[in-house]
Amino acid sequence: MLTFHSEDTKQRRPRIELDGGRFVTPHECPERVDMVIDRVRKIGLGEIRAPRAYGLEPILAVHDHGYVAFLEHAWDEWGAAGLEGEPIPSIWPARRLRGDRIPNSIEGRIGYYALAAETTLCARTFAAAQVSKDIALSALDHVVQTGEPAFGLCRPPGHHAAIDQYGGYCFFNNAAIAAQRALQGGMGKVAILDIDFHHGNGTQDIFYARDDVLFLSLHGDPRQEFPYFLGFADETGRGKGEGFNVNYPLLGGTDYAVWANALEDALRRVRAYRPELLIVSLGVDTFELDPISSFKLKSDDYLDCGRRLKALGIPTTFLLEGGYAVEEIGINVVNVLTGFEGS
Repeated sequence: MLTFHSEDTKQRRPRIELDGGRFVTPHECPERVDMVIDRVRKIGLGEIRAPRAYGLEPILAVHDHGYVAFLEHAWDEWGAAGLEGEPIPSIWPARRLRGDRIPNSIEGRIGYYALAAETTLCARTFAAAQVSKDIALSALDHVVQTGEPAFGLCRPPGHHAAIDQYGGYCFFNNAAIAAQRALQGGMGKVAILDIDFHHGNGTQDIFYARDDVLFLSLHGDPRQEFPYFLGFADETGRGKGEGFNVNYPLLGGTDYAVWANALEDALRRVRAYRPELLIVSLGVDTFELDPISSFKLKSDDYLDCGRRLKALGIPTTFLLEGGYAVEEIGINVVNVLTGFEGS
């Protein structure tokens, strides 16, 4: 299987993350990329290619223009305002505050566009997110042109990035950008299957009122897990999108037997939808040793997951999302891909 990768994704190097009331070393770190690409090379998964540049147009096809401009300039504006450290929100337009006015202050705009406080902005965030998007689109184009599967080693991840919000380590929604490009290229229907531990709230937000993308997400129950305020089973779409958004919230401690039952139901729905393309938001923070998750999947389970995905018989693009047990992330990600390849 072809892998798309760039060392430029490691330009984003945040120093802090808010976790449990403490500032800690960020879980979403450049070393994640090293572990995955080392494993790709070690087992000989296939050729590794650099992505090509696609510019801003594919991003603007799914994200708000003002939001994209904010991300492009936020770091410089923060410094120009005489502020130190890494930008982190201190207030949001929460209930009974107005959300229809965007502040002039950079501190206010960070609160307007952020959905959570754990993810700081830092130098080169915008550049790294651009490269991550390029990786996703390069993988997509390979699948569309050849019908062969491809893996995009995206970083930062994307599935929490909504139309006009960042958070959960995500800035541009790579899976949504790729799906939109496939549709604009002539496809009629695309399915996005999100198997990350956390709900793909951003992807749901982007496609919630549409029927040309079937979105399915297996994730920790939002009563217990981030992002807390989206990802419930009764969120099934709106308008034309009714019935095309499917959530599988699962309790902490879920093992592979329970998780695989939910996966099989999702795959049944994908078959019934009959998409021309499947995009897998590939998070492996479902792993039993992941530091910020609570499922109990083991490394060998990811091989079986890959085999189940292969049985769909649909052209498939894999895009990296979460997975923070850094020592095992390479094994677990590549196990899905080798399971899919049948090797």
